[in-house]
Amino acid sequence: MVGKWTIAALAAALFCASVAGAQASSWRILKDHWSAEDEAGFGRFVTALGESNCSSSESCLRDTSNPFRKTDQHFLDIDVDCAKWPYLLRAYYAWKNNLPFSYVDGVSGEGGDLRFTKSANRPTGRHDIIDRGGGIEPTPAIMQMLDTVFSGTYRTDASETRGVQSDFYSPALQPGSVRPGSLVYDVNGHVAIVYKVDEDGRIFYMDAHPDFTITRSVYGAQFGQSPARLGGGLKNWRPFKLVGAHRDAGGHLLGGHMAFAQNDQIADFSLVQYVGTEPNPKQDVKKARFAYNGAPLGFYEYVRVAVSGGKTSLTPLYELQATMKTLCNDLNDRAQYVDLDIKDGIAAKDHPHRLPDNIYGSDDKEWETYSTPSRDARIKTAFAQFYKDLQEMIGLWVRRDPRIVYDGNFLQKDLRETYEAQSKACTITYLNSAKQPVAMTFDDMMRRLFKLSFDPYHCIELRWGAEGAERASCPDPKVKLKWYEAEQRLRNQPDRTYDLQMGFDIDELNHRVKGSGLDTPPPIDIKALIDAMPDQVAFTPMKPGDR
Repeated sequence: MVGKWTIAALAAALFCASVAGAQASSWRILKDHWSAEDEAGFGRFVTALGESNCSSSESCLRDTSNPFRKTDQHFLDIDVDCAKWPYLLRAYYAWKNNLPFSYVDGVSGEGGDLRFTKSANRPTGRHDIIDRGGGIEPTPAIMQMLDTVFSGTYRTDASETRGVQSDFYSPALQPGSVRPGSLVYDVNGHVAIVYKVDEDGRIFYMDAHPDFTITRSVYGAQFGQSPARLGGGLKNWRPFKLVGAHRDAGGHLLGGHMAFAQNDQIADFSLVQYVGTEPNPKQDVKKARFAYNGAPLGFYEYVRVAVSGGKTSLTPLYELQATMKTLCNDLNDRAQYVDLDIKDGIAAKDHPHRLPDNIYGSDDKEWETYSTPSRDARIKTAFAQFYKDLQEMIGLWVRRDPRIVYDGNFLQKDLRETYEAQSKACTITYLNSAKQPVAMTFDDMMRRLFKLSFDPYHCIELRWGAEGAERASCPDPKVKLKWYEAEQRLRNQPDRTYDLQMGFDIDELNHRVKGSGLDTPPPIDIKALIDAMPDQVAFTPMKPGDR
């Protein structure tokens, strides 16, 4: 969840960034557009940061993986949230490589918070970063941009051709079009930047958060599907060209303005991610159907197959291990948030009489910084999708589908052993309120997933869903425990609902008013799924002529 910087935060950042701003090299423009090699270079830059261990925008730009880090040390003292992170990387790379840059500096929409409008936002203005002579001062130029862009900037109709063009377009789902530097926009208010696409079509991304941490994960159902009018999903930076400029004696491009490509001028523009590959007369995302070479696939499976260029094979043991590692990373990222909450003393405060107007997108700074409802919902959605994917893989194996690659004899046994090993390898330890360590395996966390409190005013035991003796050290008074019990239906809900009023008091939650969650969570018990499968598939001899 993201919003614009506060004036105080911007002023502080500007102060830090401008201590020796004049010493940083000027931004000179030598090229009138981004070439294919420039895009590839940007992708390599993003990949290097993504594969490093950096954990904030400051540490990423200071990291040894950033080849430009020694040229602008003071500029590196800057923190950004998820929507600003891709823009920061793009503008920073443009500066360091003498490239032109432009960004949408205003959007309008119908009603309420522009991050979560039901209809598309419309770009209303654009700011071109132009050299008028003598170079561009990079720090104020980039800081002005960061004060302008927010998640609502991404919420634009992917098919729109009128007016000011958005900064992005919807790419074709094919090899090379979704690449390092591409973006992923969740219409529930989150943005990530792709740093790697592996040979099997997995899309790895990194994202920033309201506490300015940088985390990494793999694209999937946690981002949801979006109608084209809201522009969710995968995005690429829209091509443009600096026109009307002239070169000075040093070859620098001065003046001019940016001309942006229309959708029909972009070779790999496509709305397939919204409308599907099969006939869909009303172009309704809910009716979108996907098939690759005639084989029907679910949306996320289709993305992987299409982006990989047609790799349809599935290796159950590897899929299990790889997905568990991804989910483990997500759980570890959550642990950082919870630890920050405890460290800063928020859990010790009295619980407010009501929840925020919307728990997923609050203007309350304390709730926005320390609560985890959106993060938790993304993890729950990923678990639920994992369950469905594994269930489908097991079904394909039972039916002896040739897409399943497995050379052993006892798949259930091998899956069980892989699960147990990966579960033990994914252990998170928290210090309870008595300062005693409590270790949880992946299996432990899966079983208590819908018990994990998103509420920053709860003790750490409740934040990790403790029960029985493990909860005994929680110092929360009865009123906080009642809040925890009343919020269970909200915890059961993996989908985020930004369009509902959610400023509930405890009585409204207990009376199950509209928008207060679900009675039953979706199935996610991976271990139970493995335990229930057959250990072997009966061999069916081939009949004459079957070859």
